[in-house]
Amino acid sequence: MLKNSFFKTIPFLLFIVLFNSCDKEFNVVGEDIIGDNSFDIQKREYPVVAYNQKLGPIQSNNLEVNPLGIYNNPSFGTTNANFVTQVTLATLDPAFDASATIKKVVLTIPYFYDKNKTVVNPDGSSTYVLDSIYGPDKAKMKLSVYESGYFMRDLDPEEQFSQPQKYYNNQYSDFNQLKIGVPLNDGSNTAENTEFFFDPAEHVAKTTNSNGTEVTTRTPPGMELSLNKDFFLNKIIKSPAGPLIDNNAFKNYFRGLFFNIETIGGNPGNMAMLNFKYGKITITYSETINSVTTDKTLVLNLSGNTVSLLDQSNININYANATDPASINSDKGDANLYLKGGEGSMSILKLFDPTDNHGLELSDGPNKVPDELDDMRRNKYLINEASLVFHLNSGAMGTSYVPQRIYLYDFTNNQVLIDYRETTAVVSNTKNNKYIFGGILTKKSDVEGGSYYKFRITNHIRNLVKYADSTNVNLGLVVTEDINKSSFYALRDKTGFPLKAPMASVMNPLGTIVFGNNIPTDDKDYNKRLKFEIYYTKPN
Repeated sequence: MLKNSFFKTIPFLLFIVLFNSCDKEFNVVGEDIIGDNSFDIQKREYPVVAYNQKLGPIQSNNLEVNPLGIYNNPSFGTTNANFVTQVTLATLDPAFDASATIKKVVLTIPYFYDKNKTVVNPDGSSTYVLDSIYGPDKAKMKLSVYESGYFMRDLDPEEQFSQPQKYYNNQYSDFNQLKIGVPLNDGSNTAENTEFFFDPAEHVAKTTNSNGTEVTTRTPPGMELSLNKDFFLNKIIKSPAGPLIDNNAFKNYFRGLFFNIETIGGNPGNMAMLNFKYGKITITYSETINSVTTDKTLVLNLSGNTVSLLDQSNININYANATDPASINSDKGDANLYLKGGEGSMSILKLFDPTDNHGLELSDGPNKVPDELDDMRRNKYLINEASLVFHLNSGAMGTSYVPQRIYLYDFTNNQVLIDYRETTAVVSNTKNNKYIFGGILTKKSDVEGGSYYKFRITNHIRNLVKYADSTNVNLGLVVTEDINKSSFYALRDKTGFPLKAPMASVMNPLGTIVFGNNIPTDDKDYNKRLKFEIYYTKPN
């Protein structure tokens, strides 16, 4: 999360950018801050309609990061996140001596942690604080890691093998019924299986070097599971030669791992975001040749096709009602907008009053363009800034985790807005890139007006005003896990609406509730309604 000082610098940065623009290119000055007496800067709040849209099962394969665990979100419901990944050989066509025996098999996956909160202790150990984890600390769950029997194709036969195969968040039963045997993480340490939890402790390993000196190795926190040695002895060490020649053959022979997580009794569980691509299985084995025993390792990477399996249950009644197609008010808008990642929900926005009595010339008849936009074009408004401000409904959110960022895009064409293309970057945290475009949660107390998300859509509105052939498209609003990811994923229902949604929203298991536009004037939250504001100058 950005510190307050960061937001204080934004007005200054904007001033520098605008000052430089004025100095270099006068033709653009008319679209920025004008100081000449020939212009009068004005501000107006324009109408906007925003309504909820439920999203059905959605493509969830090959995501950058994936949730694992169970998160009970009071404002939305319970999300149970399981995961399937293929496995590949780090070394192709390995050869094993007949004497080979396995000493240990360890699965490791690093956790995200907050580097700014890491404390190095006097004894050389470190204390970590996990990041991107939701729910009670150290909540215990049952974790079972199975061999998967489901072959994940690279290409889709329904598309004549010309397009990548899609897998969807609601295919849990498909993978669950094809899991093989018993869990591989069957060791005696219950913290690795029946009482698993996301442990923030560092891992400490002690070894002895060739000089007989004990060496202590410390690594940051991560999942570390001992897997069944007999399984890997038979599956890998004693494998026929063919399946290990290359990874195409290997992925069909060993079809991957299925991570299945369950609650224990009435415990709530919790959920962590993980980058499984950094995970691996390390097989340590020994071979004795000519009476000399040598320890060796073989690494299997958690790479290839993956799918995030997200199951929704215990749906909050307010959320269910708000996203019920029968209750959505697409003409006047909704009072609250529910944005939920995964198989969740989004909001659709329509800018300007839809009234269409005249065209660019007052004598023209309706032209399928809002009269307000035609007026701006006719009067040649010069747009200084245009923004959308969404206030967080903190009362409706309660104790739920609040996503730190939401994402606005061209819903009509499933593409980014021109304002998204600005390249402002934050080296220390790339999730805060494109901060001028916005969508980052600004935290304010209720006395200060409450927390909000703000987007600057200045260039989008400039284009609408400058070019009579530009289209006033509908906008889409979703939660996002990573603002840098702008691709779109398909919904499973190929005949429904919509057909696609931003991939980064599938990655984020959280949800946020913001105020919409349709709030009565006498309501206590009227001032927190969705605002569409434009600063403009009108030549004399």
